[in-house]
Amino acid sequence: MLFLACSLLAVVHVAPAAALVPGESALLAQDIASAGRLRMQSQRLAKLYQQAAMGLNAGPAQQQIGLAGGEVELEFARLARYSKKPAIQRTYARSEALWQEMRSALNAAPGPVSVERVNQLADELMLHTGKLAMQIEADGETSVGRLLDLSSRLNMLAQRLARLYLQAQAGDRSQGVLTDVEQARKEFATGLRELDTARENSPASRENIALAKNQWIFFESAVNRLGSIDATSAQYARDYGEGLRPAK
Repeated sequence: MLFLACSLLAVVHVAPAAALVPGESALLAQDIASAGRLRMQSQRLAKLYQQAAMGLNAGPAQQQIGLAGGEVELEFARLARYSKKPAIQRTYARSEALWQEMRSALNAAPGPVSVERVNQLADELMLHTGKLAMQIEADGETSVGRLLDLSSRLNMLAQRLARLYLQAQAGDRSQGVLTDVEQARKEFATGLRELDTARENSPASRENIALAKNQWIFFESAVNRLGSIDATSAQYARDYGEGLRPAK
């Protein structure tokens, strides 16, 4: 089951941006997709760093971190013109600054303190690049379609769930982590159902969604068991407490 957490849940794609919105809106769609990939990479990089810290294929994980870092740089370069747009430039600048901090943190040797720092920066970058995507869409004159945004968010949630799952497996069963897991699980399941039933899906999109659904069955089962383990720990604590009470 750890293999599922360390690999992508099938990346869900809809039709290419240019096919979704022909004409000038295609560029806008590509920009929104680019911001969405930044949001996804924030969680993917944190997942890979957590994986390396746990010694799970640490060498390949570090190599993927290097490759993904280069991809993030390209995405920011692709969106650089938004650094001069008054309504968006602050969000773009903050997103880029967070990425520079995260890139520096990713260069540190994986350990409990560095993992916590990377996770914190990943969540901040996730929020700001999500805002960036919304502002880019608002800057355009037409909507690029809900499926593009939804599929982009599902890609991020798949990586976030895998990261949180690994955190829990590494021993962090705090209420905050378990709450984040449940929230992401519900949002992913709801979004996947919505994407699956969309009339606009192309045959290729349906194939990708079918693959994602198959993988999701197994991964969701593993995620659900995290709560069971936590409940068992709580019960042990109660049982132990009962055992320490003096007999009446």
